[in-house]
Amino acid sequence: MIWDYLKLLAIWAGLYVIGFIIAAIIEPFSAIGFTLLTAIIFAAFCMSAVLIVILKPLLVRYALARPNARSSHRIPTPQGGGIAVVGTVLIPMALLLSLPGLSFETARPLLSVALASLTLAVVGAVDDIRPLPAGLRLLLQIAAVTAVVVTSEIRILPEWIPLGLEHAFLVLGGVWFVNLVNFMDGLDWITVAEMVPVTAFIGILSWFSDGEPSLSGLAALVLCGALLGFAPFNKPVAKLFLGDVGSLPIGLLVGWMLLELAGTGALAAALLLPLYYLMDATITLLRRLRRREKVWEAHRSHFYQKATDNGFSALDVSAHVFGLNLVLAGLAAMTLIWPSGAVQAAALVSGVALVGLLLRRFSTPRQTIPLEVS
Repeated sequence: MIWDYLKLLAIWAGLYVIGFIIAAIIEPFSAIGFTLLTAIIFAAFCMSAVLIVILKPLLVRYALARPNARSSHRIPTPQGGGIAVVGTVLIPMALLLSLPGLSFETARPLLSVALASLTLAVVGAVDDIRPLPAGLRLLLQIAAVTAVVVTSEIRILPEWIPLGLEHAFLVLGGVWFVNLVNFMDGLDWITVAEMVPVTAFIGILSWFSDGEPSLSGLAALVLCGALLGFAPFNKPVAKLFLGDVGSLPIGLLVGWMLLELAGTGALAAALLLPLYYLMDATITLLRRLRRREKVWEAHRSHFYQKATDNGFSALDVSAHVFGLNLVLAGLAAMTLIWPSGAVQAAALVSGVALVGLLLRRFSTPRQTIPLEVS
C-alpha cells in the first residue's frame, strides 16, 4: 500500500513539473495558479488517505461486502471508503459556510448541495449495512436532487420553456445520474477511472477561466484529490470499496458540477465528460426494460461487467475507461475552444462513436492465442 502511494506521488511530481514548466512558458502568473491548484488536490489526497487509514478497522468489522452471484469480487471486502472521500469534500464546504462574510446568494446553493450530499451519504451508509426499500431510496434521492436544482437557479434550456418543466427535466436527469453512478461502481478502480478525469477537467477549467474559480470548480479539485487518495485502496484486487455511502453523494456532487458547467453554455462539454457512464448505464437500463426485468434489482448486465466475463481483467476495463475519458475530455475542450455548432455536433458524434466502439469491444469475448507445445 505504501509503495502504491509512493508510485502515485512520483507520477504526480513528474506531471506537476511538466505542467508547471508549460504554465510558466505560456504565462508566468499561471504557474502560480497551477501550483495552488495542485496544492488543493494534494491536500485532499492526503486528507482522504488519512481518513481511510483511520476508518478502515471499523469498516472491516462492521461493513463487509460479501460476494454473491452478481458481485465482481470473490472475497469479503470492507466497504465504506466513500465516507472518507465524501467527508474530504464536505468538511471544507462546512468550513466555508461557517465564514461570517459569506453572502446569502453564495451560501444558499452551497448549503443545499452540502446537505443533499450528506443526506445521500446517510442513505447510502444505512443501505450498505441493511438494504432500504427501493421506493424510500428513490424518494430521498428525488428530494436531494430537487433541492440542488431549485437552489442553483441555473437554466440550460431555451427561455421559452417553462421553468417548472425545465426543473422537472433536470430533476429526472439528476436522479438518473445519481443512480447510474451507483450502478457503475461495481468494479475495482472504475469510479476512479471515470471521475478523476471528469473532476480534474472541471476544476482546471474553472481555475483558469476568467474571474475567480467557481465553488463547483474548487469542489471538483477536492473531489479529484479525494478519489486519488482512495485509489490505492481500491486498486485491483481491491482492499476497500466506496459503498453506496460514497457512490450516491459522488453522483450528486458530480451531477451538480456538470449542471454548473452546462449553465455556462458548455452543454456539449457537460454531456461529453460522463458519456461512457451515461451510455453504458442507459443502454443497459433500456435493454432490461425491454426484457421486463426488475430494474431496481442488482444484476450483471452492464458492459463493464460483461467485459470481465469476456476475458478482460478489472485493471484492463478501468484502463480502457480511463483512456477513453481522456479522449472525451479532449473533445470537451474542443467544444470550448471552438464553440461553433458544427464543432459541438462533430464532437458529440465522435464521442458517441468512440464510446460505442468500447462498449462493443467489452461485449466481444477476448481472443486468446493458444501456446504451442513442442
